[in-house]
Amino acid sequence: MTDSVKIESILHEDRIFLPQKNFDERISGAYINSTEAYDEMYARSVKDPDGFWGDVADELDWFERWDTVSSGTFQDSKWFEGGKTNICHNCIDRHINMGHGDTTAIIWEGEPCGSDGPEVQKISYYDLHARVCKFANALKSQGVKKGDVVTIYMGMVPELAIATLACARIGAPHSVIFGGFSSQAIADRVNDANSSVVITCDGSWRRGKIVPLKNNVDAATELTDVIKTVIVLKRCENEITWLEGRDFWWHDVCESQEEDCQCEQMDAEDMLFLLYTSGSTGKPKGIIHTTGGYMVYTYLTSKWVFNLKPDCDQIYWCTADIGWITGHSYIIYGVMQNRVPTVMYEGAPNFPESDRFWDIVERHKVTQFYTAPTAIRAFMKWGDEFPAKHDLSSLVLLGTVGEPINPEAWMWYREVIGSNNCPIVDTWWQTETGGHMLTPIPGATSTTPGSCTTPFFGVDAAVVNEDGSEVETNAGGLLVVRKPWPGILRGIYGDRERFIETYFGRVEGMYLAGDSARRDENGNFWIMGRIDDVINVSGHRLGTMEVESSLVSHESIVEAAVVGVPHEIKGTGIAAFCTLARGFEASEELKKTLIAHVANEIGAIAKPDVLKFTDALPKTRSGKIMRRLLRDVAAGTDSKQDVTTLEDFTVLAKLRAED
Repeated sequence: MTDSVKIESILHEDRIFLPQKNFDERISGAYINSTEAYDEMYARSVKDPDGFWGDVADELDWFERWDTVSSGTFQDSKWFEGGKTNICHNCIDRHINMGHGDTTAIIWEGEPCGSDGPEVQKISYYDLHARVCKFANALKSQGVKKGDVVTIYMGMVPELAIATLACARIGAPHSVIFGGFSSQAIADRVNDANSSVVITCDGSWRRGKIVPLKNNVDAATELTDVIKTVIVLKRCENEITWLEGRDFWWHDVCESQEEDCQCEQMDAEDMLFLLYTSGSTGKPKGIIHTTGGYMVYTYLTSKWVFNLKPDCDQIYWCTADIGWITGHSYIIYGVMQNRVPTVMYEGAPNFPESDRFWDIVERHKVTQFYTAPTAIRAFMKWGDEFPAKHDLSSLVLLGTVGEPINPEAWMWYREVIGSNNCPIVDTWWQTETGGHMLTPIPGATSTTPGSCTTPFFGVDAAVVNEDGSEVETNAGGLLVVRKPWPGILRGIYGDRERFIETYFGRVEGMYLAGDSARRDENGNFWIMGRIDDVINVSGHRLGTMEVESSLVSHESIVEAAVVGVPHEIKGTGIAAFCTLARGFEASEELKKTLIAHVANEIGAIAKPDVLKFTDALPKTRSGKIMRRLLRDVAAGTDSKQDVTTLEDFTVLAKLRAED
């Protein structure tokens, strides 16, 4: 193992946007309104983390106060030990107790649009309390006890949020599985968690078609004998099979239940949920998050990153699915603790038309909008005329999540969606971190297109070599965190050795994020791609993200994915897959232009050896580009990898047919 992991980093971005002065006025004041205030607060958060996080925790309700704020080693970090609380209480009961029961907690919109418009529910804290308590009591009636893992496999309906909150209320850790996963994925996760209860829907709506969720659960029961009880929400009324004694309708189990259920008093370090992450190799990892630290961390990151302020007519919308950590932290737990209405939308962004998101923003007067770069690039491709149809003036803040955003997509987002009047919070974090780690703070942070800027409070992040020494300015290296934070994962379920090896085994005394990054002369962080995505071209290590950004900076390209491909001379060459902007046609001449453009932007070493045009890139339903599949296409090999989460199988088939 070498001590150096230097990655070539030549792409440069000069555009800088200072904190917006009028942001204070538009959103009733920023919590942190200057760079100096951020610097002072950040310094305290890393020098005196116990004092800092103790003050934050005091803003929430505890049945019993903690003995210590933080304790244990980095690998065995514990937060608020001795404290007893319940996150469901802090999301619902706390607000009711303060006189806000009539306030809207959730705004839900279904995908189908009838003659009277889409189906919409506005659920108050009183209503939510009653529905959560009824379902919590229903779970108890099915034998669910504190500590039992409950699996949830549903579409984006209100009952998905209700089910997660009900589990938290009674101390039953939930394991939410994204509705795009296959029956085998369900069985794998159920087996690993030994979860005998599954909550699902008959189906869910996606682009006007029914996703057969119950059928997938039925197929999973053929692959495992762990599942004993299946609770089914009637959503689409599609035809399903039924097994008496195992299958129960949601409405039947809730019908006779009381509308009150006392919150379980949870130790701060009791498990709140499992969330499985899948990679290209190995079985899925069951990431463990506990109650107290995760509760405090999601509360504060939501509050300060999105500048959430109750009683200020804010409507917050994160477009993610609750099946991912983004939905856990920034649709439910973090946002609801701040008492700002959170929007849930069931379907696709382009159904029935490509302006569906902007229609939702206009009708519900969304103020904070949080989405993925892959969605933004899709919006760009569909055309400016779709957002132009709608009044988006309610928006005061824009956010991105899920992967690094290309500078040109960032600029389009700012100009077309934000009318150059909304700060953008480009957030970097992971399932394992629980919440935001690198992010601008609106009102305090200068932003640069493509950079996730600076660490959140209490996060001691750095870019280092293998030996833990910091790399030079603008030199790429390993992204690490050098001190624990409240939202850190507490382990991989049932596999302590894998937990240590994955996150702490490579750089001594530091948490390894798995991403390569650089830090520029202004102290801003730039994510350059996963460590595994670094391409070694003739001895030069290049970050895929920088090559992709250089391609997207050309007016003809709206989205690009770059992977390594075997090369006889270089060892590894560069293969680029590009989606054209409207008005451009694929040609050999355009290929040459783009290759020259990359050489001009980065250098000759970064020129793609292979460049293919494609109508779309292979993505999961959550919008992540499946680069591992593109590697197989580029290499001309048959993929034997799991493709069950692929959104559109025809994309991969077309790419292979073009070879």
